[in-house]
Amino acid sequence: MRKGHRPSSAAPGRPRIWGKHPVLAALANPNRDIRRVWGTQEALAGLDIDKSIPVVFAQGPDLGRLVPSDAPHQGLVIEVEPLPDIWLGDLLELGQDNERPLVMLDQVTDPHNVGAIMRSALAFGALGLITQDRHSPPESGALARAASGALEVLPWIRVVNLARALDEIAEAGYWRIGLTGDAPRTLDDALGTAKLALVMGSEGEGLRANTQTHCDTLARLPISDAVESLNVSNATAIALYAAATRKSA
Repeated sequence: MRKGHRPSSAAPGRPRIWGKHPVLAALANPNRDIRRVWGTQEALAGLDIDKSIPVVFAQGPDLGRLVPSDAPHQGLVIEVEPLPDIWLGDLLELGQDNERPLVMLDQVTDPHNVGAIMRSALAFGALGLITQDRHSPPESGALARAASGALEVLPWIRVVNLARALDEIAEAGYWRIGLTGDAPRTLDDALGTAKLALVMGSEGEGLRANTQTHCDTLARLPISDAVESLNVSNATAIALYAAATRKSA
C-alpha cells in the first residue's frame, strides 16, 4: 500500500479545452490523453497531431457550440481525459533536494483564480499546487484558459483532507505560512529560511480556523488601508515573488 496522503478521485466526465495556448500545451503533454480535436483549417495548419487522435474540421460557429458562450476558442477545441492523479508523497520526493515552494489553496473555487494561480506558480518555480477535492474546481476549459498552458506542466494534487496534507508537508520539512489579512506579522517577517508552503484562503471566508491551526505561522501582505483585500490570485503571485527573492533581500 502506498504511504502518505492519497489523491482524491478525478471529477467524472471529459473536459473540453479551447484556445491556442491551452490546446498546444495539452498536445505537447505526454501525460494527457486527448480523445478528439476540432478546429478550423487555418488553426489546424501545421499542427503535429498524432494520427490516432480523431480530427474534425469545423467552422468558427460550429466550434462555438462546443464550448461555453463567448469562449475565445481561437479555432481550436479538444476533448480530453482528466490528468492522472498524483500522490502528495511523490511530489514531496521531487522537492527533497531543492527549495521550490508549495502552494496550497483552502477552498478557492473560482476556476479563473485557480488557473491564474497555476500560471503564477509555474512562473515563480513552485513545486506544485495542492487543493481539496470537494471545494476546488475540476479541470475545465475556463481553468485551462486562465492557466495558459500551466495546467499541463504544474503538478496539481487534489487531496481529501487539507489538514492531513499539511501534516505530511510539515514532516517533509516545509515551513507552512497561512496568508490572512488579520495576521500580526507581515509575510517578509514570516518567511524564514526553510522550504515554504504558502497556504491561501478563499476570497469570501479566507483561511478556515482548522487550516490555520495546521500552519506554522500566519502572515499578511502589507497592503494599504485604502484596499480591504486582494484577489487571491494576485495575493498568491505576490507571495510567490516574496518567496523567490527572500535570499537576496
